[in-house]
Amino acid sequence: MLNPKSVIFSKNFFFILVALIVFGCASIQKPMGGPRDLTPPKLLKATPENMTRNFAAKEIKLEFDEFFKLSNQYQEISISPAQEKPAEYKIDRKNLIIDFKDTLQKNTTYVINFGKAIQDVNESNVLPNFTYVFSTGPHIDSLSMSGTVINSITQEKEKEATVMIFPIRQDSLLFGKKKPTIFATTDSSGNFSLNNLHDGEYKIYALKEPSPNKIFDNDKELIAFSNKTINLTKDTSNIKLSLFQQIPEKFRLMEKKFTPDGIFSMIFNKRLENPSIKVVYPPAFDSQKILEISKTKDTALIYMRNMDFDSLRVAILDNNKPIDTVYQLKGRKESFARNLNFKYSINRDNKLKPNTDLRITSNLPIASFEPGLIVLMQDSASLTNFTIQKDTANTRNLFLKYRFKPGGRYQLLLNEAAVTDIYGDKNKRAGISFEADKPENYSMLTLKVSVPDTSKRYVVELLDEQKVLMRSDPVSKSTSVIYKNFLTGKYKVRVIYDSNRNGRWDSGNVRRKTQPENIWLYEKEITLRPNWEAEEPIDIPREPVIP
Repeated sequence: MLNPKSVIFSKNFFFILVALIVFGCASIQKPMGGPRDLTPPKLLKATPENMTRNFAAKEIKLEFDEFFKLSNQYQEISISPAQEKPAEYKIDRKNLIIDFKDTLQKNTTYVINFGKAIQDVNESNVLPNFTYVFSTGPHIDSLSMSGTVINSITQEKEKEATVMIFPIRQDSLLFGKKKPTIFATTDSSGNFSLNNLHDGEYKIYALKEPSPNKIFDNDKELIAFSNKTINLTKDTSNIKLSLFQQIPEKFRLMEKKFTPDGIFSMIFNKRLENPSIKVVYPPAFDSQKILEISKTKDTALIYMRNMDFDSLRVAILDNNKPIDTVYQLKGRKESFARNLNFKYSINRDNKLKPNTDLRITSNLPIASFEPGLIVLMQDSASLTNFTIQKDTANTRNLFLKYRFKPGGRYQLLLNEAAVTDIYGDKNKRAGISFEADKPENYSMLTLKVSVPDTSKRYVVELLDEQKVLMRSDPVSKSTSVIYKNFLTGKYKVRVIYDSNRNGRWDSGNVRRKTQPENIWLYEKEITLRPNWEAEEPIDIPREPVIP
């Protein structure tokens, strides 16, 4: 007789085994990890074939090697010549079907540019600059244009810029209003190529957009163009386009508001030459305002000592000429939450530059301070032989003057009520610890500048390793430019060809057909070593001619 326990065990073992097999098989999946897929979809077959002549089909079928998706197809995909009735784009598994809804012109070369529309499903890898070309006649247009796009300011090659051409008869009508039908995107080296073009006269542009729509319609976009009309009778290469941000022609106030601490803030859409602000209403309030204009001359801050008003009207002037009037409401009894806080003239490593005063900058204009409530210590020992002075050029600055010992460690303490702002608010306890940096951590650099033409003017600029502008010096003859007490590190030099002699770089304008001022970037990186005096010859080349 069989043991009942054995029978039960056998049945249970059978079910467990089946479950393991079923669920084990069901759990088989694609291995996790591994290298990321960086390959875009690849075309396997086109029906009719790419470059077909005497094309008579109603649709095109493109088969790819993987599943894909279309991104913004009606923005990205263009057909040239343009059709009145747009084609339809349908995805059938790994196939893209293009269904024409309009009659094709006879004896015409058509170019379908897919832009960035075709992407794989998982990683959104883009199939770049993919085109499909066919002709309804026996001939396919085969001319081309190629070149490079750079950034005017950085002089670096610009990737993912859209290069577009317009037939000369359509240029003024379409540019900036309709997206182009003939375009290409620059590669990682800033190079572009436009192919299968018909002979004729063209205007060429490049556009770098934060939100691409291939239309120049935003002040933040970078634009480039050639003054030269391209008469395309043969392949044209070595076209150079320099992107720039165009300065708006019309002044516009981008933002106006009272900040939470009661400052009236205005942001302009462009730099002004010599801006000033006048308070028109309330009457007699103009004389009690404190005005700050940013170094870039595109932002204004107004501090009002008397806040007892229900509205503010100010006139904005440039070179003493009124250009706009601004009106802003405010509750007469509206209260503002003000907290005095401070910044200090120390670097990222909490070090004070040798032989300099410690600058204390408040977020609000300072009315007064109590020297007895300001404490300076060195290694926890209080110091007494220091002085504090107001900055005569900026009401938000105080200067702490002391003969700081190189390498010495200091602590600054601003006790409560040490500083009072123009509204009567007093600070809470604040302070900072810092070190007086050693002179040997700094260097002197002398640029021996040679100019190619003494009748012209140039601006020599020194940039740090993060490409931040450190100093700017106009020159019109061969001379030495000296930089004293500059922190050790790596620096670059660039030179502006200052055509209008205003001491700064000026942008271009598409409508007026003016190019931006040329910039030359010195290729060598200059390294400043500790306690070192470096000398570098800078031979400025002649200004290149922009076509």
